[in-house]
Amino acid sequence: MRLILFDIDGTLLWTAGAGRRAIHRALLDEMGTAGPIDGYRFDGKTDPQIVRELMELAGHPDARSDDRVVAVCRRYVELLTAELEKPTQATRVYPGINELLTALEPYEADGRALVGLLTGNVERGAALKLRSAGLVFERFTVGAFGSDSHHRPDLPAVAAQRAFERTGRRFAGADLVVVGDTPDDVACCRPVGARSVGVATGFYDVGALRAAGATHVFADLGDTRAVLAALFS
Repeated sequence: MRLILFDIDGTLLWTAGAGRRAIHRALLDEMGTAGPIDGYRFDGKTDPQIVRELMELAGHPDARSDDRVVAVCRRYVELLTAELEKPTQATRVYPGINELLTALEPYEADGRALVGLLTGNVERGAALKLRSAGLVFERFTVGAFGSDSHHRPDLPAVAAQRAFERTGRRFAGADLVVVGDTPDDVACCRPVGARSVGVATGFYDVGALRAAGATHVFADLGDTRAVLAALFS
């Protein structure tokens, strides 16, 4: 059995900046400043990490306060809900995603795969973004989220533990595959020896993902047969 974990932003879908707008407003509401957000990159980071780093860059006295970070993330989810419900919102699923998820269903049915999420989004934000794209959050059997740890390399082990609790099977090494669009998605595999499938639908191209050490790299996930071969190689 393979544990296959998908990142969300830049891998499964694109929210046209809704998340950035919501966290910007949440920081202003809860901390009084969004720090140097205009030049700051979100990709590959967890939501709590984004909050902490922006507040550290701003020199905010509460930058390391867990309670304040949680408050910002709570407000962010409220604002993200509103952003994603706007009539002008244009969340879209990347090429091949729906086809790939459908193609994985027989593998899940006969015990060859367990499909889940590994994302820097807090769990409620992840569910909102998937719903906005027409994807079903519950379709993903297990998950690890930014609300579990602000440190992305912790998340594969969190997902593996949840998969063990569900199946009684330990997942590590080649039995665990992370699909993502950033070098951070690739790097988070190393603590558990997992393999990675990089996809260049985010802000990093094929060359950058190969340089980061991804086991397999695709321009997008549109070639279902090739992607399945990589996931189960």
